[in-house]
Amino acid sequence: MASIFIIAFPIISDQARNRIASNWCSSVLMWLEFSCRVRYHISGHENLPSRSAVYLSNHQSTWETILLYKLAAPVSPILKKELLQIPFWGWSMRLLDPIAIDRSKPREAGRSMLTLGVEKLKHGRSIIIFPEGSRSPAGTVNKFSRGGAKLAMAAQALIVPIAHNAGNYWPPRKFIKQPGLISVKIGHPIDTSGRSASALTNEVECWVRNNATSRNS
Repeated sequence: MASIFIIAFPIISDQARNRIASNWCSSVLMWLEFSCRVRYHISGHENLPSRSAVYLSNHQSTWETILLYKLAAPVSPILKKELLQIPFWGWSMRLLDPIAIDRSKPREAGRSMLTLGVEKLKHGRSIIIFPEGSRSPAGTVNKFSRGGAKLAMAAQALIVPIAHNAGNYWPPRKFIKQPGLISVKIGHPIDTSGRSASALTNEVECWVRNNATSRNS
């Protein structure tokens, strides 16, 4: 898929590029269900806005990065700059207009995310942020940073909270997946007008904590 994307990039539209990326995500999720019996259910699908937004989600595994890219497309992914060096996959990600940050320089990374994020949002591309900063064990939610709220405020964009329990079935840093049903909940979009970054972050964090810790049978 990455090779096809790289070859076709010069002659296809931005809409087609996003469709190819979304189809790749769908194929991964389908193969995961077939091979490992990891299924998922989404509630609140009607809360997805029709325009670009800042999506704030808890982070437990690799799984949610795949699903959220499909749900929020078109997206400018935020990723570690070294990932762009991965042969084929990284090269194709570079073509999707990502925001590549250097995590060894947190202040510089924060400024880049804010500046470039506002630009991407104003051009109709959504941004997905995991405010915990790193993956948390299943059943836990770490403290949220305010970067996502600050970005949404600067761009006058909506915040869409996402909660899930993917870590129960695709544990972080483990190869073995556990069969089961991942629960994904999409909250109502939050207007950032007249709000503070702290208040917005606290609201989203509380909502995610209350909706991300359950395990389905």
